[in-house]
Amino acid sequence: MVSGTSEGPTPATELNRPVVMESEILASPGAEFAGRVGPVEPVEFAAPVKSGEPVESAERFEPGEPAEPGEPADPVRPADSVRPADPVRPDGLVESVDSPSPRAPAPPSYRSVFTAAPLAMAVVDREGTVTGANAALADLLGRDQDTLTGAVAADLVDLASDARTWHAYRELLRGRRARLRCTRRLKHPEGRALWVRVTVAPLPPYDGGVLVSVADISDHRALQARLRHLRMHDPVTRLPNRTLFFERLTTALEAESYAESGTGRIGLCYLDLDGFKAVNDTLGHRVGDQLLAAVAERLTRCAQDAGRTRAGIPLVARLGGDEFALLVEDSTGTEQLADLAESLLDAIQEPFDLSGRRLKVSASIGVVERHAAGTTPTALMQAADTTLYWAKADGKARWTLFDPERNASRVTRQALASSLRPAIDRGEFALEYQPLVGMDDDRVHGVEALIRWHHPRFGTLTPNRFISLAEEDGSIVPLGRWVLRTACRQARAWQTQHPDEPPIFVSVNVAVRQVWDSDLVADVADTLEETGLPPHLLQLELTESAVMGSSGRPLQVLEALSDMGVRIAIDDFGTGYSNLAYLSRLPVSVLKLDGSFVRGFQIEDRAAKATSPADEVIVEAMVQLAHQLGLTVTAECVETSAQATRLRRIGCDTGQGWLYSRPVPPDRISELLGTPGVQAGVGNP
Repeated sequence: MVSGTSEGPTPATELNRPVVMESEILASPGAEFAGRVGPVEPVEFAAPVKSGEPVESAERFEPGEPAEPGEPADPVRPADSVRPADPVRPDGLVESVDSPSPRAPAPPSYRSVFTAAPLAMAVVDREGTVTGANAALADLLGRDQDTLTGAVAADLVDLASDARTWHAYRELLRGRRARLRCTRRLKHPEGRALWVRVTVAPLPPYDGGVLVSVADISDHRALQARLRHLRMHDPVTRLPNRTLFFERLTTALEAESYAESGTGRIGLCYLDLDGFKAVNDTLGHRVGDQLLAAVAERLTRCAQDAGRTRAGIPLVARLGGDEFALLVEDSTGTEQLADLAESLLDAIQEPFDLSGRRLKVSASIGVVERHAAGTTPTALMQAADTTLYWAKADGKARWTLFDPERNASRVTRQALASSLRPAIDRGEFALEYQPLVGMDDDRVHGVEALIRWHHPRFGTLTPNRFISLAEEDGSIVPLGRWVLRTACRQARAWQTQHPDEPPIFVSVNVAVRQVWDSDLVADVADTLEETGLPPHLLQLELTESAVMGSSGRPLQVLEALSDMGVRIAIDDFGTGYSNLAYLSRLPVSVLKLDGSFVRGFQIEDRAAKATSPADEVIVEAMVQLAHQLGLTVTAECVETSAQATRLRRIGCDTGQGWLYSRPVPPDRISELLGTPGVQAGVGNP
């Protein structure tokens, strides 16, 4: 073989082995040419001549090779210094370019190798026609060996089925490509599918054509398919697993999947069993797995039933644990997904008989349906997961459709939670104050400090938008400490600015977590000392549910604050426990009636019947009881003169609401302090 060295051909002992490996076949004549990548020096071969005649070799070697001993170095070596390899010839002829030396062994014939090799091979000329094929190829293709000669090689192994492979094959025939390897699925004459790996490599230039080798990889493909099935399916339910589900989902969302046909929409039912953990904990994982398998069967049956009336059966997959998903490609709208979700709920709610046990479970389902364009797998799954959470939060055993507005609120809440702590340091919070007006004299007796968040993105936010978030992540402690200090400093400033007016108190809301997670008594003491505000001009408001039933540390904190001289008020009284007997043992000085009672006082004509007479009776009873306990009463949400008149007749001490003023900046409160009485709407902008 031509190797560029003076070494002779492969020893005959190597050729007599019973098995010839594919790698050895590819390393036979022409392999060095097939393996070259990139530009190489052209090699010219002399035409074959008769044995014994002188030969002038035109074969060229790289400059710098050593010359024969005793001869000057020359880039062109004599022809008799190398022996070109004998090409594989379909007719079995072996041509030589010179006479063999008496001391050198005769060049071996490769005809026996080509004929007996277990690897199916064929020699193809530059026109793509088979000039010779071995028996292994005929057996592999199920054809008579004689019929292969003269056949079109591309048709035998399906090289023209796709443009890319066909172009590469044509380039190789023209000598412009070094090698081609591809996998093809052929149909055997017996009807079975045949997977083969086709390798095409050029033969040496003096022989021309290419060598086509075909290896049967059907068993390998079958093993790959089996392994893929095991890797892509859940062993408990036999359903597609998360990997296969996301592979299918990604494909469905590709533009070419829906651009030319279909509805261009996609739907998803994301399902979770309610209380499945209890089944595992009480009956064991074996029963839990049986339940999952039974649920999978029912889900599959529902999907098949849905596919009978629609184009395509939804893909059912187990995503992990007790979570399942049904993917609907080319959905026709939310109605289709709603019908599917209803059928899933009905199917799962039917009792399960497992190993002599009768189990009854339910499921919660999040439903998402939208245009496929512009949707990503991540966005779709996030929407489904959010909707499933809504279904569980709404009571379980139900399905919930994705709501963009509700989701936007959730996203906003998350954004606020992540930026709340930094906002304290950036000074984005401010206080407004709402007057507490005496019912008898219409004078401002105090103000309630109400926090506002001037968010750079969402504008001014009221406490109901972020206080619960602050309580969840603990930032209510530093935020509450800032409110306390700012409100006391402002109350002291009003006292200094209006020395001739009776000083007003400031009421500050306190969260339960402030009592538990901070030293509230020390914070109040330090603030009063720092600002110079007298303790009796500070009122702390706690909700009824936080105060009623207090014991241990909360009660000790309230008693310590009361002993300090600070007023304690119960906010939103009447909506929580309303344990009036326990109320007498708490250090509380003020009750603030919830606005829901006051809203029942709507009619100004005393002769007319009130909208809710029961509210007036309840409020009157609470006011009388509070006075007997030595407490003062403040009515919230006073909006009309009729409400104020009735509350005054009942005996309320102070009122708070838009009748007197909305929450306003500190300078507006200063204006109210200079007036002899607060008339309706005086403090309103």
